[in-house]
Amino acid sequence: MTDESPAWPLWASEHDAASMTAAQEYGTLALTAPCPACGVGVRPDERYCENCGADVHPEVTVAPAPARGVEETVKLNRPRPAAAPCLECGGEVDADGYCQTCGAKAPSARDHFEVAPASWVGGVCDRGVVHTRNEDAMALWAAPEPEPVAVLVVCDGVSSSRDSDVASVAAAERARDVLVERWSSLPPDHRSSVSGPDQPTEGPLTAALIEAAAQAQQAVLDLTAEAEDNAGSCTFAAAVVSDGLVHWAGLGDSRVYFLSDEARVQLSTDHSVAEELIRVGASRTEAENSAQAHAITRWLGRDAESVVPDTGVFPVTVDGWLLVCSDGLWNYASEPGALAEQLQAASHGEASPVQIAGRLVKWANSQGGRDNVTVALARLTATLNGTPQAPSDAQRAAGPTARTTVEEKD
Repeated sequence: MTDESPAWPLWASEHDAASMTAAQEYGTLALTAPCPACGVGVRPDERYCENCGADVHPEVTVAPAPARGVEETVKLNRPRPAAAPCLECGGEVDADGYCQTCGAKAPSARDHFEVAPASWVGGVCDRGVVHTRNEDAMALWAAPEPEPVAVLVVCDGVSSSRDSDVASVAAAERARDVLVERWSSLPPDHRSSVSGPDQPTEGPLTAALIEAAAQAQQAVLDLTAEAEDNAGSCTFAAAVVSDGLVHWAGLGDSRVYFLSDEARVQLSTDHSVAEELIRVGASRTEAENSAQAHAITRWLGRDAESVVPDTGVFPVTVDGWLLVCSDGLWNYASEPGALAEQLQAASHGEASPVQIAGRLVKWANSQGGRDNVTVALARLTATLNGTPQAPSDAQRAAGPTARTTVEEKD
């Protein structure tokens, strides 16, 4: 070995401490090379200069940490997200997913979820009792309070189609985002077009609802293989509350209602075999209990022929509730009056919209829960539209006549 200091960086690769044998390592420890930053000698087993702290092996990479085993070390005092209370008894759900009080298993986030974007808007989406998965979806939004603006979207996946649970989520979320964006981009004096307090006309928000349905359709197509012979599909029901008006749209058999003591109105009209039977003279009870009562005639999906929804505008002239729901709720109370009674029964105490929606879901499940259940609510006041007025006879009726295009869908 010569007395001359080796040229830098002699050991940067040849003598990497991680790969050297013991003999090689000990044989090179006596060597030093000047630090490229300050010139002080550095040994080959040192990664940083003791004098100035410079990295003398910049080309050496740190190997990734090995994957952790199943049993990970848990940090003490680490904050954990608050678990949702048990749906059965309100007790605390443990980390294993079971209630510590009654032992009931908590549903997954997809099987049951709640949304409350404002104190006056909220909803609950639930798997129900019979179905093995939740194919319903909802997406809600509200402007910062106290501005009384909200968007409610409910989509019910068609059970006979593949990936309907994915299709419904994609459609609901895309539609909500489109409606929020379109409302936000409109000048305040162009968000609604009204010719009179009892005769609102369709305006920019109606166009936004039609576009939202088209964008929701594209979201479903993006998740559906072209060669799929049973493509994912879903219904579509949406409402926008703005300037004392409810702008609504519907495809399929998810519904939009306005319910109050003075007005009990089904705003949307189903696209279903049952509705076709009613149209030709069958009673509602007979039609909705027929063999194909829930076969829909329009929907969102790759095999849909038309995705232009029925639309309408309803003036809020009395205090009441906007309700957007899947058939998992109205299966057990189809008439607006019957549904209003259940809503009133669920509204006791100082309950929030989410609490009321949860009670309605629980009621539907107690009736059998044969389908997924989604309930989205907005508490509306007549002050949104100026001086309260009694609803007209037309508003008390079952809502505007809907246009229906028949397309067979089992």
